[in-house]
Amino acid sequence: MTLPAPTGAGQSPPAPPAARSGRYRLLPYLLLLPGVAWLLVFFGVPLLQLAAASLYDPSGSFSTGYAMTWAVGNYPDVVQAYWPQLLRSFGYAGLALVLALLLGYPLAYAIAQKAGRWKNLLLVCVVAPMFTSFLVRTLAWKTILSDNGALVGLLRDVHLLAPDGRLLATPFAVVLGLTYNFLPFLVLPLYASLERLDPRLLEAASDLYAGGAQAFRLVTLPLSMPGLVAGTLLFFIPASGDYVNAELLGTPNEYMIGNVIDSAFLVRLDYPQGAALSFLLMAAILAVVVGYLRRAGTEEVL
Repeated sequence: MTLPAPTGAGQSPPAPPAARSGRYRLLPYLLLLPGVAWLLVFFGVPLLQLAAASLYDPSGSFSTGYAMTWAVGNYPDVVQAYWPQLLRSFGYAGLALVLALLLGYPLAYAIAQKAGRWKNLLLVCVVAPMFTSFLVRTLAWKTILSDNGALVGLLRDVHLLAPDGRLLATPFAVVLGLTYNFLPFLVLPLYASLERLDPRLLEAASDLYAGGAQAFRLVTLPLSMPGLVAGTLLFFIPASGDYVNAELLGTPNEYMIGNVIDSAFLVRLDYPQGAALSFLLMAAILAVVVGYLRRAGTEEVL
């Protein structure tokens, strides 16, 4: 008669607790591998190639090729040639950000705290323009601001615009286009922060004899800072490098640094100059972002 095998016979003994904990510690890093590989292949490698192109011999050409001569002088040359466009880019992006804050913060607050059952519909209205192409939205503003459009005609009739005045092909049109196109990137993070705001905190501030402005400054604004910081960064970074709005709503007098980079790569085929300008733009934006985050972190602590 065959005796039954004892329980667990033929099976490997369980791994010791130390081995299991070691595998669990490695699991998060293994999950990161696909994302890290994606960034290395599609971001790291092109970035290195762009850095190398910025040091090519500027006397080369697309037809004859470029020689690697470690031409560091490409950077001061492009700064000297295109510093107005670089400053204009940050100026337009800054003005558009201020305008977007004046429009976006009250809108996000109203949707988060006052919209009630209309909240989802209003959120759809905020993101609905992004269902269409960026180019189509900008061309629509070109039609709205055209010299023969209804808006310009109305402003001329009420004498808010001179008879020969115009809105299109002006800095105002470029800033307006930047504000409209990137406004959802500011509103949505603000909404996410304001939606979590506990109304009882505002009631407590009112019980402590805080006025509306004081309650906003001491309660609402500090609690919305995470969304405000994220929204301003998501707005300012793409707005600084944009070139579509200046191309379609402005003239060469309103061109931003993105237009110069686009021309260097696609029109003049001057790869060293375009690469150097791209790196300078990234470095300038990084410096602005780091300074802003340090300032915002300090104010949040205070």
